[in-house]
Amino acid sequence: MTTPRPAAAGAGATIATVERAADVLLHLAADPRADHGVTEVAEAMGLSKSAVHRVLSSLRRGGLVELDEHTRRYSLGAGALRLGLSYLDRIDVRRLARPVLEDLSERTGETATLSVLLGERDRIYVDQVTPEREVIMSVSLGEPYSLHAGASSRVFLAFLPDAQRERYLAGPLTSARGATVVDDAGLREELARVRAQGWARSAGERQDGAASVAAPVLRHDGTPAAVISVCGPASRFAAELDHCRELLLEATRSLSTGLGWVAEA
Repeated sequence: MTTPRPAAAGAGATIATVERAADVLLHLAADPRADHGVTEVAEAMGLSKSAVHRVLSSLRRGGLVELDEHTRRYSLGAGALRLGLSYLDRIDVRRLARPVLEDLSERTGETATLSVLLGERDRIYVDQVTPEREVIMSVSLGEPYSLHAGASSRVFLAFLPDAQRERYLAGPLTSARGATVVDDAGLREELARVRAQGWARSAGERQDGAASVAAPVLRHDGTPAAVISVCGPASRFAAELDHCRELLLEATRSLSTGLGWVAEA
């Protein structure tokens, strides 16, 4: 008869130690202070100083925390950064955004779209959800659009890193329609307004009778991973703009938080 193998001695203690190490690491990440003393961490977490010291020493050996030898205070290490960046690199924005687009379209009764950058001068629609009503707007997936015409495009341009935006503005700016701003001073003024308010709107810039409002999905560094828009016929969109904008900003803030973005206090 086979005798069941007993659980490895100390397995429970090992699991508890791993959980405690994870709790300490998450505590350091959530605390706004740059560095932390053993006593501070122990008091905040209700642990003994010796237990916290052991955990921090283990985390230090793995490069997850660093110790300042002069102040004897700990801070997050390069290993923690690598973990975070590895997670962010594996995020599929289109997959994450799909239920958000569905919810936005249902709640607004309009088309919700998702755009991503294509190189440095264009963006493309990669997904859309249309409402169940007779008159709707739809977009062409995969077709490139320049970054200065239309609400989604200007949101990208407004939130790009300064150097990348300047390279774009130094290039030729053609007007698809009369409503598109192409003069340097006017466009820079509009981009500053978009950055300040966090969204852009357009009407009839690329397609007659169409209107939209757009906002960015931001990464941890504040650059745009994608842009979401709500669009519809201009004839009815004017009355819906405020409602659509509020729902849109609620959605993009939630997605941005999931990508590591933290709103400024």
